[in-house]
Amino acid sequence: MTSEEIREHEEQEEKKYSAHNIQVLEGLEAVRKRPAMYIGDTSVKGLHHLVSEVVDNSIDEALAGFCDTINVTICEDNSIIVKDNGRGIPVDEHEKLHKSALEVVMTVLHAGGKFDKGSYKVSGGLHGVGVSCVNALSDYLRAEVRRGGKIYCQEYAYGKPTSKVEIIGDCGDEHGTTVKFHPDATIFTQTTVYEYRILATRLRDLAFLNAGVKLILTDLREKDEDGNPHSEEFFSSTGLDEFVRYIDATKEPLIDDVIHINTNKGDIPVEVAMTYNTSFNENIYSFVNNINTIEGGTHLTGFRRGLGSTLKKYAEDSKMLEKVKVEIKPEDFRQGLTAVISVKVLEPQFEGQTKTKLGNTEVIGAVETSLREALNVYLRDSTRQSAAQVATGWWWTTWQTRRLLLQRPSTV
Repeated sequence: MTSEEIREHEEQEEKKYSAHNIQVLEGLEAVRKRPAMYIGDTSVKGLHHLVSEVVDNSIDEALAGFCDTINVTICEDNSIIVKDNGRGIPVDEHEKLHKSALEVVMTVLHAGGKFDKGSYKVSGGLHGVGVSCVNALSDYLRAEVRRGGKIYCQEYAYGKPTSKVEIIGDCGDEHGTTVKFHPDATIFTQTTVYEYRILATRLRDLAFLNAGVKLILTDLREKDEDGNPHSEEFFSSTGLDEFVRYIDATKEPLIDDVIHINTNKGDIPVEVAMTYNTSFNENIYSFVNNINTIEGGTHLTGFRRGLGSTLKKYAEDSKMLEKVKVEIKPEDFRQGLTAVISVKVLEPQFEGQTKTKLGNTEVIGAVETSLREALNVYLRDSTRQSAAQVATGWWWTTWQTRRLLLQRPSTV
């Protein structure tokens, strides 16, 4: 083919690119086309993320003060039922779309009550795509709402309604939302089988993060000899301090205290629980609006700054480091540390829909200042000074131990 023929061929190909080539994905088709953009991936992690999206809506009701019990059930066919005793999704007609608000929430991206701060001051689901994504990626979903004395119901398949919103009964004084869904095997090609351990870990975390809220996980696939399904209840009365003790249950404590800080800096509530054990490892869990930010973010940065600077100053003022001949770094004070950080942010800036890292810069100062002020109060308490001295001096003990081990000749 000559260069002239090649040029002519390219021109013909370019002409083929027209408005006909532009695809418009309506409704939830975009989610089904690119599911990983919304739930991270379509493997085991993404499969279990569907449950988190629905449960997080119930937790948001708890944060708003309208829910205290959430039931999660794994059915025999690996469908999931999430039931709460919140206010129930509104079912009246949406004034702009002229359809039930329930249908709007379930079938329209970026639709939900999280944008209206009068409904939810703090929430984990902020993008308005969570439950609608679950709907889009399920071959079956049924939503039941108990509200105003009536039970409302609507069913869907692949994100599209298969029935109208109907009243199917009375509920008396009961209220709340029940969502049952089954993941679409054409999307989750690796597996559609839910792992009890993964869901139990998430619900346990939520119980620690939301003291006073009961979460119950039931697995209908596993039954005892009497036919009773396996079930666990997760509940914490004190919250993060119990969380830290749970994490460190198999470790040798360095101090008896769990330092529990619960304060507010501006519009950002900051809660931290921390302690030290005899290991060399740093073990920190961070959460924003109950979402586990596994990649950390600005709240973790603020915590590390506040902890390092405060303990270093305390150690220097206490003349604990007079004989130290090496440079002390803030990270040296995190050896053997176990901590849980939980912040509530009105307008969190997450990286991606799966919310693995917080980006709000104002959170750095809020957490750092809150931690520094609270720790200074703790360190000034004479009854706790011995524990504080142990904690701040721990890095030096472990450093010396390592140094001796490195200098010791190897033996056979």
